[in-house]
Amino acid sequence: MIETPPLVDQYCHGVLRAELGLGTFEAQLIPSAGPPAAGTTFFDTQTGFAVRRWCPPLLGLEPHAAPARYLARRRELGPAESARLLLRGSKVAAYLVDTGVTGDLTGPKDMALAAGAEAFETVRLESLAEQAADTSGTVASFLAHLAEAVHHAAAGAAAFSCGTAAGRADGRLLDPDPPGPGEVRGAAGRWLAGRPRGGALRDPVLLRHLLWSAVASGLPLQLHTGTGDPSALTGFVQATAGPGTRLVLLGGYPHHRHAARLAEAFPHVYADAGAGLGRTGARAAAVLAELLELAPFGKLLFSSGGRGLPELHAVGALVFREALARVLGGWVAEGSWSWRDAERVAAMVAAGNARRVYRLDRP
Repeated sequence: MIETPPLVDQYCHGVLRAELGLGTFEAQLIPSAGPPAAGTTFFDTQTGFAVRRWCPPLLGLEPHAAPARYLARRRELGPAESARLLLRGSKVAAYLVDTGVTGDLTGPKDMALAAGAEAFETVRLESLAEQAADTSGTVASFLAHLAEAVHHAAAGAAAFSCGTAAGRADGRLLDPDPPGPGEVRGAAGRWLAGRPRGGALRDPVLLRHLLWSAVASGLPLQLHTGTGDPSALTGFVQATAGPGTRLVLLGGYPHHRHAARLAEAFPHVYADAGAGLGRTGARAAAVLAELLELAPFGKLLFSSGGRGLPELHAVGALVFREALARVLGGWVAEGSWSWRDAERVAAMVAAGNARRVYRLDRP
């Protein structure tokens, strides 16, 4: 069995604090625009089966417990105790928690307390702009507040993130180059004038301004690719190839090979194993093997991508461990790798790469 150190979950969100019924639980289980079709359930997915395989034993039940029995046990324990058992059972040593998603989710401090682990904040760029807009009356004050917010966040966060999928805004591919000051002022004026209070940022010029502000900060920048093709980010990747920049491509499944290829081609780009492993469940080893075909081993980072349900954090970690052991153990068994190399690479992907990229061990 390939041994791995306690994991670093380099991208996740907090967990829900509220008690969850069947409908609410299913709504969080997989990305979907609505509830399950009549007569079906989201438990009948690879994610649902993975939850039933890995999570019941952490709550004192047998593996593959029926959904009704599992949720009854969850209600018996309560949301806080369920989250504590699930997070601690996943053996994660550190979480990087994106705080830019709305909802009654735990922040880094509560995640650390529940999991008995370290937790660091990842700041969502769009949220900084939206908060600055809510407290600004003019374009000048908005841009000043935004610059101050980015500077303040850079002093305390582990990373910035941007949720613009695959470098697109309003359906358009983002220009990779930084916008000029006049272009930024004009875009800010238009956005502030047409934005309802609390409205989300979608303006491509302001997003470019935020991305380049993050690059200038020196912190790693996590870029969401959603389910889109990460190769759409190639222009921005090329433009940011200067010294000191670290880009981490999040998501991308089923286009994960493209993210791995960018990590192979550019020294400052890293690929995320991500939530695709939890989503593919029993097929996770095949997905991980495809990432390892292309991404240099020092450029691949584990994350659960968990959000809302602590089950997703736990499944992400436990499925990753099994998939990594299965893939690397298979290569050892056939004589392609040595045990020493397999355990060294496992430690890199599980934790070492993230600790280096995010400088988590600095004083």
